[in-house]
Amino acid sequence: MQPDIAALVRPDGLLSLRVMPKASADRIVAEPDAEGGPRARVYVTVAPEDGKANRAVIALVAKALDVAKSRVILVRGETSRDKLVRIDG
Repeated sequence: MQPDIAALVRPDGLLSLRVMPKASADRIVAEPDAEGGPRARVYVTVAPEDGKANRAVIALVAKALDVAKSRVILVRGETSRDKLVRIDG
């Protein structure tokens, strides 16, 4: 079961993430970012190749927020560990 990360979603629907690919298990942990704001650290087991890690992150965030994967949109950070996603709706 994933933690409730809804509290980390900003009022504008944005969620800051730090992704750790090739982890031993898929999970999400809340932590402060460099500026002290809220951020979720997302661990996924897949390697960051051909967008596999991004798809796994979107699926994991969608499951944790109990929304459809199509509502989680990658705004920034396609090739970076630091990502910004928008939760539509």
